[in-house]
Amino acid sequence: MSVRTRDWLKFGTLVAIAFVFGLAFASTLNLPKQTGAAESIVAPQPTAAAPAAAPVPQPSAKATAELGDAFVAIADHVRPEVVFIRSQHVERAQDQRLPPGFEDFFPNLRRRPQVEQGSGSGFIVSPDGYILTNNHVVAGADKVTVKLYDKREFTAKVVGTDPNTDVAVIKIDTRNLPSVQFGNSDSTRVGEWALAIGNPLGEAFAFTVTAGIVSAKGRLLQGLQQSRYAIQDFIQTDAAINPGNSGGPLVNIRGQVIGINSAIASETGFYAGYGFAIPINLARTVMEQLVKTGHVERAVMGVGIVDADENDAAAVGLKQITGVVVKSYTDDNSPAKKAGIQLGDVIVALDGEPIDNTPQLQQKVAFKKPGDAVEITVLHQGGERKTITVRLAPAPSDSETDVATASSRPKAGAAKETILGITVQALTSDDADNPRLKPVLDRGGGLAVTDVAPDGPAYGRLRAADDQGGPDIIVGVNGAPTHTRAALAEALRKVKSGDVVTLQVLTRSPDSQDGWIGSVVRIRAR
Repeated sequence: MSVRTRDWLKFGTLVAIAFVFGLAFASTLNLPKQTGAAESIVAPQPTAAAPAAAPVPQPSAKATAELGDAFVAIADHVRPEVVFIRSQHVERAQDQRLPPGFEDFFPNLRRRPQVEQGSGSGFIVSPDGYILTNNHVVAGADKVTVKLYDKREFTAKVVGTDPNTDVAVIKIDTRNLPSVQFGNSDSTRVGEWALAIGNPLGEAFAFTVTAGIVSAKGRLLQGLQQSRYAIQDFIQTDAAINPGNSGGPLVNIRGQVIGINSAIASETGFYAGYGFAIPINLARTVMEQLVKTGHVERAVMGVGIVDADENDAAAVGLKQITGVVVKSYTDDNSPAKKAGIQLGDVIVALDGEPIDNTPQLQQKVAFKKPGDAVEITVLHQGGERKTITVRLAPAPSDSETDVATASSRPKAGAAKETILGITVQALTSDDADNPRLKPVLDRGGGLAVTDVAPDGPAYGRLRAADDQGGPDIIVGVNGAPTHTRAALAEALRKVKSGDVVTLQVLTRSPDSQDGWIGSVVRIRAR
C-alpha cells in the first residue's frame, strides 16, 4: 500500500469519527428536527421556569358558516311573508279665491287636488290576507295598495288602527298566503341576533334584509307619540332600519317575529345606528282586538307616571331605584285619585307583580278590562308601604282623544268630530295652577281649542292655543255641557253634514271680572 493511500484512509476515518461525535453532541442539545416545509416546528415543552401560555381561541369556520346559513334560511323563509305597502291620500282643497262661476275664466287660479303618497312595510299574519303594519304607514290614506314578494298587487282594506301603540291591521282579498311565526318578545334578551326585513327608501330597495343584535328593551322615545295614553315599550336594535322599513318584521335567529320595526333615532332622518321596534306581544294584543272589533278597548288608572329617579327612591326609602312615580291625575274623576293614591307615590307592584318601569305598568293596566279591580302597591313619602285597590276606568276612544281633524271634508264613516275641523284638549286639575285657566275650572271646566284646520268650518270662528288671545274654551254644544271629550263626542253624535252646531264658548277678555266672557258660536257642520 502506498503512502498516499494510507493518508487518505486516515483522513476518512477522522471525518467519520468527527461526524459520529457531532451527532451525539447535537442530540444532547435537543435541537428541533426538520421534516419538511409542510410541517410546523414543534413548540418547546413547558418547564417549571416557563409555564405554558394560555391558548388563543381561534374562530370556528364551521360555526361562522352555520351562522351564515341560518341568516340565509331566515331570509328565504321570511321574505315571502313581508309586503310592500303604498298609501295615497288626495287633498281636495276647494278654491275660495274666486267667486262662483268664475273658475272657467281663470283656470290657472283653480286649486287642483294635492296627492300625498307614502310607502312602508308590513307582514302577513294569516293565510287569508290579514297584514300587520304601523298605524303611521296607513293613517289618513284614501287608498292602500299591497305588493307581495311574488309581485302580485292588491288593494287593501284598513281593518283598524291604534295610534296609541302605532299598530294597524289591513287585509287583502286572497287565500293560501305564507304567514309569519310569532316569537315571544318578553323572553327576548339583549345581545341576541335580530334581522330587520322590509322596504327601506321605497320600492327600489324592497325586501331588504339587515342584521344586528337586540341592543336594549323598554325604550321610551320622547316626542314620537304625544298622546296621553300612548304606550311605548320599544325594542332597540342596531340592525339597519330606514324610512320605509316601518311596519316590517324584526325577527330572531329562529325566524320568529319579535317586533314591528317602527322608528329610528337620527338627526338626519336616516339610519344612524339606532332602530326601534314595537314588541310583538304588545302588537298581537292590539291586533286581536282590531280584527275582532275594529278598535282597541283599554283601561286606565287616570294618572300621569314617569320612571322613579334617585330622589324619588330616597324619598320613599327604596334602596334600589325602581318603580314609577305618580306625577299627576288625568282629571278629577281619576280612579287612582278616588282610591287614595297620592301624587308623589312610587308604584312598585301591580297584583303582586313587581313594577320596574313605565312601559311595564302601562301594558299591565292598559289591556285589562274597564271595571276590573287591580291591587296597586305604593310607597308613600317617608317609606309607608300600602296596597290600594283601584277600579279601572275605560280609556277615551280614539275619537275622544283626537277630536280634531285637519280636513273639512269627512270621509264616509269618519268620526263625527271631524265635522268641526278642530282639535280640543280637556282641562285637568293640573291647569288649576294656571291663573288664567283656574276661573274656567271653577265653573266646571271645558275643552280648550288647541288647533283649528285652515280649511275647516271653524276657521276664523274659534281661536286656538297659538292664536292671539286664545285658546277658546268650549263648555257646551247645542245646550249640552261638554266638559270632557266624551261629552263632546256624544253631543255631536247625531249632527249631520249641513246642520248648524251651536257652541257655548268662553273667550278671554280683560273686561270680565274673572278674565273670561261667555259667547255663542254657530258653525255649519260639513
